[in-house]
Amino acid sequence: MRKVFFVSDLHGKRGKYEKLFHQLKEDIPEILFIGGDILPPSMLSLNAFDPYHQDFISNYLKLEFQKLREELVEKYPEVYIILGNDDPRFEEAALISAGENGLWTYLHDRNITSGKYRFFGYSFIPPSPFLLKDWEKFDISRYVDVGAVSPLEGERTFPASYDEIEFASIQNDLEKSLKGDLSMSVLLFHVPPYDTSLDLADIGHRFVDHVPLDPHIGSIAVKRLIEERQPYITLHGHAHETVRLSGQWCEKIGSTVSFSAACEDDDLVIISFTLEEPGDVIRRVL
Repeated sequence: MRKVFFVSDLHGKRGKYEKLFHQLKEDIPEILFIGGDILPPSMLSLNAFDPYHQDFISNYLKLEFQKLREELVEKYPEVYIILGNDDPRFEEAALISAGENGLWTYLHDRNITSGKYRFFGYSFIPPSPFLLKDWEKFDISRYVDVGAVSPLEGERTFPASYDEIEFASIQNDLEKSLKGDLSMSVLLFHVPPYDTSLDLADIGHRFVDHVPLDPHIGSIAVKRLIEERQPYITLHGHAHETVRLSGQWCEKIGSTVSFSAACEDDDLVIISFTLEEPGDVIRRVL
């Protein structure tokens, strides 16, 4: 049985990472998925030259995973990682470079085979109210929710052409990257599926020009993919307060089981399960 840990939204908080490394030593999994928003905030994440932010990968994350590998040796898990919407994309190169010696596999928009399973990662979210747009795309159309800022506006730390921003969508990306049977696929998303118990934000009582904000902040494209293609497991983060609001961290859509590891404040949530029996799952709050 291949034990899996799934975490997300650590936001560079070293206390959360320390809890994670402790659990990785105490209850060693074979696989660790990290679902984005891994870096500390820095000037609204728009200052690409902040030394603390820029050095987090090389001076902390890489070193701590190296220590873990030296301690666990052959028991060191397969680590799969993506960035999230709060992580500046200029950090992507450093993350890829740090993983080249086998510390982790950068999974965004990649399909990786592990035994009989297929792993795929995806970082983009639909348009949000936040100004950093490195990891935002239109979802299934050019529609932008009330209160959200279009991907054509906002700020970027990584160059993208106007055509790429104007005409790209999450739906088109997933159609292009995910071909064939998904029944043995584990899909690591930062964004949750739309209109589920996994994508609630605490904004349902707010209005913009007398128009209520939609508390469901997930992706329609991801929801449709799950409904129509029925992947084996999907993993999600992003909506920090969804468990408090919905009371749920797991949802079954057809035969697909979907988990959220989103967490609030300084808590660390670890979703622990085995690939062979994903229904036998534990949610640890540390």
